[in-house]
Amino acid sequence: MEVRFRECDWFDLWIWIEFSEVPSQSEKQLLEEVFNSWFLLGKLGGFNACNMQVQETGVDVSYFDYDNQAAEDEMMSVMHNMADIEYENQWARIWVDLGTSDAIAIDTLVNAMRQFDREYVAINELIIGGQNSDWLVEPKSLDDEDYDR
Repeated sequence: MEVRFRECDWFDLWIWIEFSEVPSQSEKQLLEEVFNSWFLLGKLGGFNACNMQVQETGVDVSYFDYDNQAAEDEMMSVMHNMADIEYENQWARIWVDLGTSDAIAIDTLVNAMRQFDREYVAINELIIGGQNSDWLVEPKSLDDEDYDR
């Protein structure tokens, strides 16, 4: 799976997935579970690079003294919205508003999609941001029901 980046707007970001063939209904459901899980973690503030206490500690975290006050003092880092995944032939796309989430959210998604490609559904490429000239995006307002998650 090739990963490419185009112009990225954190508050208006399209993610494009090109499958090697048209995905089945069960493959679509699996992909939707990946994105729903990712979004839920983001909505709960899971992608906050300012509070990476365990990661920064290293390999041995036995009896680690977690600093709850430091975690409380950090600014919230939450995703705001995500639309439903749309499909057209071998392509899927999804719109997200990453809000104040840190870039670790994208790394986490790319890592998950790489494994998804290896074990579940063959993907040619994952494109973060920009437009797809074969499938133009119609501007939507934030009042559209797809954006109310």
